[in-house]
Amino acid sequence: MDKLFLFIATGAGSGYLPKAPGTWGSLVGVLLWLAGMHRLALGSYLAVLAVLFIIGTVAASAAEKIVDQGDPGIVVIDEIVGQLLTLTLAPAHPLAALAGFALFRLFDIRKPFPVGWLDQRIHGGLGIMLDDVAAGIYALLILQAGVWLCSSI
Repeated sequence: MDKLFLFIATGAGSGYLPKAPGTWGSLVGVLLWLAGMHRLALGSYLAVLAVLFIIGTVAASAAEKIVDQGDPGIVVIDEIVGQLLTLTLAPAHPLAALAGFALFRLFDIRKPFPVGWLDQRIHGGLGIMLDDVAAGIYALLILQAGVWLCSSI
């Protein structure tokens, strides 16, 4: 069971890639979106996100115990979920994916309130997931504003 939890928590092993595992995890989220998630109806898309959030919370919590470290860098399921949240309702265009990727990484790294607050105050699998969800919400709002502005020009 430990191998399954680590497989999920590390984004199919992408969390083990060298340098900036969170960036690799975000890239996995973009690839999942490009591979077909963007074609899902909104309700189905949000259902997949909810399931990934729940499974990710359990897997991240288990991974902390397995590697005996709080919020280990190899855990990237949170970045995958945050990235997919960012791309909710984004147009199926490579520029939207690129902009969403950049925005999510910005908010995930800079951690504006409440992202940083969640990161510091809530621990375990839920804490690992929640700060990236908050970063994803920020990135989603900015991306949607950018899409709206570009479509009204």
